[in-house]
Amino acid sequence: MAQRVADPASSAMACTPNSLSQEVGLGLGAQAGEEHRRKVAREAGFSNLRCAAQTPVNLIPELTL
Repeated sequence: MAQRVADPASSAMACTPNSLSQEVGLGLGAQAGEEHRRKVAREAGFSNLRCAAQTPVNLIPELTL
């Protein structure tokens, strides 16, 4: 079976509007950028954010208090 790579346009059409409809409504998605992710993590009470793992289509963050 061939590996399927997520289509960024599909994410933009489905995930972003869903996020924007939520109470917080940040709509960050995959294009948020490192500084914005760090800002959100700090505001949530985390003191450290690092990339625990990364693939061509995924970024797995590690957050610590």
